[in-house]
Amino acid sequence: MKDRSKSFETICVHGNYEAASGQPHVLPIAQSTTFRYYNAKDVAELFDLESANFMYTRLGNPTVNKLEEKMAMLEGGTAAIAASSGQAATLMAVLNICGAGDHIVAAANIYGGTHNLLGVSLAKLGIEVDFVDQDLPEEELAAFIKPSTKAVFGETLGNPALSILDFDKFSRLAKRAGVPLIVDNTLATPALCKPFEHGADIVIHSLTKYADGHASCVGGTVIESGKFDWAAGGKFPGMIEPDESYHGIKFYEKFGDIAFSMKMRGQLLRDLGCTMAPMNAYLIHQGLQTLHLRMERHSANALSLAEFLHTHEMVEWVVYPGLPHDKYYSLAQKYMPKGASGVIAFGVKGGRKAGEEFLEKLRLTSVVVHVGDVRTSVLHPASTTHRQLSDEEQVKAGIKPELIRISVGIENIDDIKEDFDQALGEVKKCL
Repeated sequence: MKDRSKSFETICVHGNYEAASGQPHVLPIAQSTTFRYYNAKDVAELFDLESANFMYTRLGNPTVNKLEEKMAMLEGGTAAIAASSGQAATLMAVLNICGAGDHIVAAANIYGGTHNLLGVSLAKLGIEVDFVDQDLPEEELAAFIKPSTKAVFGETLGNPALSILDFDKFSRLAKRAGVPLIVDNTLATPALCKPFEHGADIVIHSLTKYADGHASCVGGTVIESGKFDWAAGGKFPGMIEPDESYHGIKFYEKFGDIAFSMKMRGQLLRDLGCTMAPMNAYLIHQGLQTLHLRMERHSANALSLAEFLHTHEMVEWVVYPGLPHDKYYSLAQKYMPKGASGVIAFGVKGGRKAGEEFLEKLRLTSVVVHVGDVRTSVLHPASTTHRQLSDEEQVKAGIKPELIRISVGIENIDDIKEDFDQALGEVKKCL
């Protein structure tokens, strides 16, 4: 990779792509499934993992590779693997080190899709998960560790709980268990927090959100720090024992600080095919060029809107870790001092019906099942994403009837506030 001493902003813009003389100044799209060779020896080296060249886009592609390198540079990792979605990235990160009979300790207030993946789909594969209250004292969390524990999992910024992970505590917990700390950094992005600097070993992203920023494509990535000792403790035989499907390669012995990524590419991309399309890699790579600017604006707008809502007569409560009274304010200042990202949760007075009415009265703001877009959007979970649950089940899941989730965009903040103010005013008339 290129010089890692470059500033974050410069890496966002340039990454690891430099055009040769007379070649495209913008990263080109290698829209090809296959790559041509002229002798059997060169192809054999590809199948033996002795060559870094490309043979088939399911396993690697020049455009996708440049995105992987840029994400590794932005997070400060040694290598990255791109995936077809954030869910695919989470799946591969877990399956790369876990199998039937293994166990994971995961924070309970993570993204609902991840919760379902870990607690339902992976349970069918024999992988056990304990979901824990991340705010418990360290000693109480340690009680969940088992001999079969293979990973500790959390989110930098919980979606939609907006909880901030206590990295120091969770890093100590993972070290205590002798396992990697896997952190989903989607909502924070490396512009606001770099989990590797706080003890994480593996970072995952849904690149569909802020990394892309324009709601144009779906993708994910898994990044490794290169610092975890896979040989210590004997808990990860797949990393240190011979892989007969590659003529006995021992991944950690052969690849060292990129062993996790090489195993994932050689085994999981090969067998599961959770591959990112070159066009999506191109679009996300384009989006990353403005990540530093967008996250600054998302955070500033979100804080201003949260302050506005906090004093509004039609608002019951506001959750945003950038507010001084918020439960996670001190952790946000510690781990995300540049900004608390662009997602807010608030409760509109009047309960579920008022929440539904509010969505209908908005003019500028979009109603979409998405976060991290340049456009401001909202969702009323009780009447949409969680409508299959009873009222009691929704409250148990942390979904209050009046809860509105906001993904604050980068429009003029006065226009955003005006839209919310007029919509809340219309709701008041209906009460």
